Amino acid sequence: MSILQTMWQRFHDGGWGMWPILFTSIVTIALIVERAVYLMRASVDKDKLLALLKSQVMSGNVQGAIKVCSGNPTPMTRIVQAGLMKFNRSDDEVQAAMDEASLRELPKINARTPYLAMLSNFAVMAGLIGTISGMIDVFGKVKNSDSGDKAGTLAGGISEALNCTFFGISVSLLGLLGFSLLSGKTTKVIDDINEVTVQVVNLVTSHRAQMQPGMGM
Repeated sequence: MSILQTMWQRFHDGGWGMWPILFTSIVTIALIVERAVYLMRASVDKDKLLALLKSQVMSGNVQGAIKVCSGNPTPMTRIVQAGLMKFNRSDDEVQAAMDEASLRELPKINARTPYLAMLSNFAVMAGLIGTISGMIDVFGKVKNSDSGDKAGTLAGGISEALNCTFFGISVSLLGLLGFSLLSGKTTKVIDDINEVTVQVVNLVTSHRAQMQPGMGM
């Protein structure tokens, strides 16, 4: 019997309790994939970006710096671009523009990842409920069975009922692993954004006199 056939047989033996676990697993996998793809696209080589921005700003070409950001749209570059568009205003206004952009972008980075922790807990609880329900059913069958069949009925019933626990814990582990990895990546992206925005504010402040007017808002 192949692995897939074995898994299907265990799923079938688990009874109705397997269906909420299956639904949870599908949502968990979809969420992990969606968040992983988003965070990969949101990631930026901050050192390379800063080098490009410095070369443009230090040469007085703020429009070139803005084009660097608009040519690679990510949460980080959109936040930086918001500040560069205010380069000829005060430092507070540059910072305020970046803060406003951050309020739009950071929730997108943090979105939905915490649901994985909830789904992990739900998978375990669904598995336990399925198992308990199965055990109740098994003991009912044992009570009504012949004396000679009770041991076999009980053993088979417990084996089937524990399938829910097995699958529930498996889905929970997947969700927790995804949550841990995605949370770490989310923190890294946000830390990079904070570092780059501070350096851009300092860059604009120290080179404002050299920057060509005409692009500020």
